[in-house]
Amino acid sequence: MRFDPDVTLSVLKFLGFEQVFKNSLTGLPMGGAKGGANFNPKGKSDREVMRFCQSLMTELHRHIGEDTDVPAGDIGVGGREISYLFGQYKRLENRFVGSLTGKGLTFGGSLVRTEATGYGCVYFCENMLNHAGDSLQGKTCVVSGSGNVAIYTAENAIELGAKVVTLSDSSGFVHDPDGIDAEKLVFIKSLKEVDRGRISEYADHFSRAKFYAGQRPWSVSCEVAFPCATQNELSLDDAKTLIGNGVLAVAEGANMPTELAGAHAFVNSKVLFGPAKAANAGGVAVSGLEQSQNALRLSWPREDVDTKLKSIMSDIHQKCVKHGQANGYVNYVRGANIAGFIKVADAMLAYGVV
Repeated sequence: MRFDPDVTLSVLKFLGFEQVFKNSLTGLPMGGAKGGANFNPKGKSDREVMRFCQSLMTELHRHIGEDTDVPAGDIGVGGREISYLFGQYKRLENRFVGSLTGKGLTFGGSLVRTEATGYGCVYFCENMLNHAGDSLQGKTCVVSGSGNVAIYTAENAIELGAKVVTLSDSSGFVHDPDGIDAEKLVFIKSLKEVDRGRISEYADHFSRAKFYAGQRPWSVSCEVAFPCATQNELSLDDAKTLIGNGVLAVAEGANMPTELAGAHAFVNSKVLFGPAKAANAGGVAVSGLEQSQNALRLSWPREDVDTKLKSIMSDIHQKCVKHGQANGYVNYVRGANIAGFIKVADAMLAYGVV
């Protein structure tokens, strides 16, 4: 579910198409769909957002359900919005079921769901590097965005020994040459998740950091790049800049953040390029695990969910390698597309003419 001024029917159709293959890659029993509205929650009060979510769910509730379509968060739809949507669903349906995922922990949510897309993206990147005989340890990383995906991508990369030097939002990006450590990340979480402020305030608070208004972070030299903001944020010119600066791996945390020409440039230059349908499948994977917990009326410990997430991302990586390896290089785009398609095609053939 996406709330963004750029949402159109064609965008949702394409994202839904991609979602089918992403969900297929997880190995979980899920189809795929996409929905949203061109409502912009930025600058709106909590009450305005609540009223919109309630109005939307008043129509949507008849089309969704725990065994039909199960919405989860995307751009503009975080914990606040999911809570309002679920509250209205429960009021209208008079049922407490796993009809949405990304819920709060006090009403059926799963541990690690908030972190899942970012954590999963880093686990996938680590798998790519490990397969090539390397790791994230000691690598300089550039991350775009400063929402859930970007924040928890940065957090997990830091935990695995990487040095994250950028974050961004729609106003520009900050570059911290000293690296964004765990303490600084606490400030960013408060800034973006509580105060809903701008990333420029990070540079006001930490003197060594510099804010670049209206720019994206791809000019900063790095070994690993994580585009985690929005679609089409990384152009061909950006890709050429990253390649020229010696980037080793790119893992897409956002949905389709790299333009097609940029993706081709990475593959042609033999950069380890993890496409969104594989690299950011961690979010929907833990959504599936949340559905399982709701159905069982159980709540699994954090360590159990994180272990399952790691395993799912490792399995996705293995599928990509199986179908994408040729001449000593793994084309993860090809591998993800083929692996995702095969499962969907097999199921459709098994159903017969319907």
